[in-house]
Amino acid sequence: MADTARKTSLYILDTLDKGHITLDSIIDELLSKDTRLSRKDRTLVHALVYGVLRWQGRLDWIIDYFSKTRLDKIDPRVLNILRLGLFQIIFLDRIPVSAAVNTSVEMVKSVAAPYVVRFANGLLRRAAREYEHVPFPDPENDPVSALAVKKSHPKWLIKRWLDRFGSIETGQICDAINTIPPITVRCNTLKARRKKLKIFLEEYVEKVEITAYAPNGISFFSPKKPIPELAAFKDGLFQVQDEAAQLVTLLLNPRPGETVLDACAGLGGKTGHIAQMMNSHGRLIAMDKNKKKLGRLESEMYRLGISIVTTRTHDLNEPFNREDHKKFDRILLDAPCSGLGVLRRNPDAKWRMSELDLFDHQKRQSEFLDNLADLVKPGGVLVYAVCSTEPEENESVIKGFLNKHSEFAIEKSLDGLPFKARSLITEDGYFKTSPHLHNMDGFFSIPMKRIM
Repeated sequence: MADTARKTSLYILDTLDKGHITLDSIIDELLSKDTRLSRKDRTLVHALVYGVLRWQGRLDWIIDYFSKTRLDKIDPRVLNILRLGLFQIIFLDRIPVSAAVNTSVEMVKSVAAPYVVRFANGLLRRAAREYEHVPFPDPENDPVSALAVKKSHPKWLIKRWLDRFGSIETGQICDAINTIPPITVRCNTLKARRKKLKIFLEEYVEKVEITAYAPNGISFFSPKKPIPELAAFKDGLFQVQDEAAQLVTLLLNPRPGETVLDACAGLGGKTGHIAQMMNSHGRLIAMDKNKKKLGRLESEMYRLGISIVTTRTHDLNEPFNREDHKKFDRILLDAPCSGLGVLRRNPDAKWRMSELDLFDHQKRQSEFLDNLADLVKPGGVLVYAVCSTEPEENESVIKGFLNKHSEFAIEKSLDGLPFKARSLITEDGYFKTSPHLHNMDGFFSIPMKRIM
């Protein structure tokens, strides 16, 4: 019989195929409810789901090579089973080939006719013997397809990166994205110091390191228990947050006593950091259109010992009340985006996004900035941030905003940013990070000051 971990992995992949839900959300919801999964099972689910999504392009190439049926004609559920089986065969040395094949065949039996079961069994057994000899596209004749298959990325994205970075750096970017990233957390300095937190974590995790640029970050691998079950988490000593995201809040540089707006607060990762930098003194509004997220944010602030946050439900597509005019000292717009800078953590976005989506995001990001502009006090700062490396969501948005809003200018003062992190600022004043250069997520951010 196919075990629970593999069935759960298949369910997650099938659910993703239906759209309208992200990998993070489905895993959080499913694993928080499913008490049948042991810690070992949960580890396997993560390995299988994230592994298949990271390497889906290469897996599909190999499946297509051995299949007499065109890839787009294979039942999507059967295709996901084949991906799961083939991923185990190629990438998971500790799982015997026979176990990978047999459990996959058992799962096909539950969703397809006997002739499909024979098809899957034959394909996986042949692939197990011969996958190392499958020819990939020729880099000389078709460099886009060659890198797309070898590095498992969509062609449209590879083509963009080849045009901008060349083949060597594009390969490096893909390799970084396909590497399992560390878990990075930010110490809550309202309750502890980084040194104390690091000492605590060393007992429960592997390879603990302090972050290279962010002054309160710690990275690690392989926690012995789920993060929410660690005593330090329960006591509010840290939040999970990538180093690049931590640096964005340092760019905002909120200060005690100010009135600050976190305009797309989500679950409160940056909200907690803003309050921390304000030393829990002042007024901080956490805004989002999703009431459910704001409810979870309020619980998160309670865990962190933060009392200055007021939540507010608002859709940034809609205008604000006149009473909000020139009200805030600082506003952070961590805008909805393609997420192409966090593919190493969210590999599902590789296959969900298209090039056209970039322009849809750009339009919405520009509208959000326009709607927030009047809320900033003279002398106040508006920080724009996205976890994307693509120009449409980065420089193009900011150039359009500044052309339209002469009352703003790029803020050159970087008082909140540690000296070492200032090397991440370009000559134009843009903050940029990349997984292959800095071992952190790919972020773009820019502080803009209202000068009139």
